[in-house]
Amino acid sequence: MNAINEVKMLVAKKGLTLTYLANYMKEHSGKDYSLDKLSKKLRSNTIRYSEMQLIADALDMELVFLDKQ
Repeated sequence: MNAINEVKMLVAKKGLTLTYLANYMKEHSGKDYSLDKLSKKLRSNTIRYSEMQLIADALDMELVFLDKQ
């Protein structure tokens, strides 16, 4: 699964929108995030780790790396 589908699925599970996510990222990073910019970053897989941390925070989730089973 690519980044945009993964994030969209998590956002939907939380009952939120990508617009909410973009606004949250803008407010908490001081950077200019719009829905279009966020979508482009997710589609092109150019999203940074720090941005994924912001997304996790917005969704009240943890960004965790686990060993494969």
